[in-house]
Amino acid sequence: MQTHEQIKKIFTASIEAKKLALTTLVTPIAKATEIMLEALHAGHKILSCGNGGSAADAQHFTGEMINRLLVERAPLPAMTLSADTSVLTAIANDYSYEEVFAKQIQALGNPGDILLAISTSGNSANIIKAITTAQTKNMRVIALTGNDGGKIAKILNANDIELRVNLIAPSPRIQEVHILIIHCLCELIEQNFKF
Repeated sequence: MQTHEQIKKIFTASIEAKKLALTTLVTPIAKATEIMLEALHAGHKILSCGNGGSAADAQHFTGEMINRLLVERAPLPAMTLSADTSVLTAIANDYSYEEVFAKQIQALGNPGDILLAISTSGNSANIIKAITTAQTKNMRVIALTGNDGGKIAKILNANDIELRVNLIAPSPRIQEVHILIIHCLCELIEQNFKF
């Protein structure tokens, strides 16, 4: 049956994307975890943002930080900038969609906080603006990107970390690796945070 073969093809592509990511992302994920742990131990928070499926990934990360992933523990400070529809639509309507995350970072971000910015293309204008705004506030950026990293790869500074799914692939395959990266970050934070 044609459908069965299509399903096998999708599973295989996802597995291959994860295998490729494994060869390039172990060290950057470990470094990102270290940066997040340092910030959390110092009393800072993690702000996250993305569009579409990446917005759902940002919310997923926040849910795991505030509630838990695997370990019964105290909540950790995190918030998703793509979750408040009133704020998003007010900014988009009164200014532009490019500003929806940047203005929230101006209001809520503090030096020492972390921005977890997610863009499969690396070219989302509002994510780029969020990153540059976070950098002006002395926040460190952890960027989840795909393909060649897009424009985001070019604006990150030496204090930032890019977790790039370095393959030319459809967005779903990149997003599948992104959620695995997010689960790695959450699990490692839980295992290593000193509560």
